[in-house]
Amino acid sequence: MEALRTPDERFAALPGWPYAPLYLQHRGLRVHYVDEGPRDAKVTVLALHGNPSWAYLWRHMIPVFTAAGLRVVAPDLVGFGRSDKPVDAAFHTFAFHRGQLLSLVEALDLTNVMLACQDWGGIFGLTLPMALPERFTRLLVMNTGLGTGQVTEGFRQWRTYSNSQPDLPVGKLFKRGKRDMPDAEAAAYDAPFPDTTYKAALRAFPNLVPDGDNAPGARLGRQALEFWRDTWAGESFMAIGMQDPVLGEAPMKSLQKTIRGCPPPLEVAEAGHFVQEWGGPIAAAALKHFRLK
Repeated sequence: MEALRTPDERFAALPGWPYAPLYLQHRGLRVHYVDEGPRDAKVTVLALHGNPSWAYLWRHMIPVFTAAGLRVVAPDLVGFGRSDKPVDAAFHTFAFHRGQLLSLVEALDLTNVMLACQDWGGIFGLTLPMALPERFTRLLVMNTGLGTGQVTEGFRQWRTYSNSQPDLPVGKLFKRGKRDMPDAEAAAYDAPFPDTTYKAALRAFPNLVPDGDNAPGARLGRQALEFWRDTWAGESFMAIGMQDPVLGEAPMKSLQKTIRGCPPPLEVAEAGHFVQEWGGPIAAAALKHFRLK
């Protein structure tokens, strides 16, 4: 398997990102993560990003959590950020990425975990607690969904657009979602991808969303739905970027009704899909809800 590794210098001096890189190995690939806050913290936030972002998406939330004494582990999915990038889009499967995240939780022996997830961080992440229920106690969920095999017309439009963009302009995409984003921060989203050969995961992921009952991952998504509806005994907090045309108010409020005990969501009126870009107040509200500050 051929995989590329983004040169370290592309990650030098990124605005708002002072965190030292750490690495694990998974099936011969290097997986990057940051690990901030006290290692013996009572609560660990597992912050999972989606496509086409990386752990940098959590830069507004990590300091809020660590200031409250929490530990934050924010990995880069394989194919993103500082993690290795297989060049063959066919390498990427639902099973591989879910397995890699389960492996990371167990390798770092994370306990009393607050799962913080958005986009693919939720599609994968929301299937983790049912496999490791003793490790997860809280959920912070934003603009995502369960991959049960049903998709919306809005998603189909996004997938069509993505499939027409073999060299997806990542920084421009983020600027479009948050027009006042400084150019240097938009450039940080481009940093992992020196050229199109590094973007196989970006091309693969829209086509991994389970879009039929028998699609890979759909059965797991339905099992996860049953877990969150019938079994989940932890605390939950939801925030919605209301300007998201794909995973905004309607699908998120449907998800809220699925999650056992989930209270009414925090609606962030100005936020789009990448709601963590407005994440400081969301993190503070979640800490207050969970009585962790």
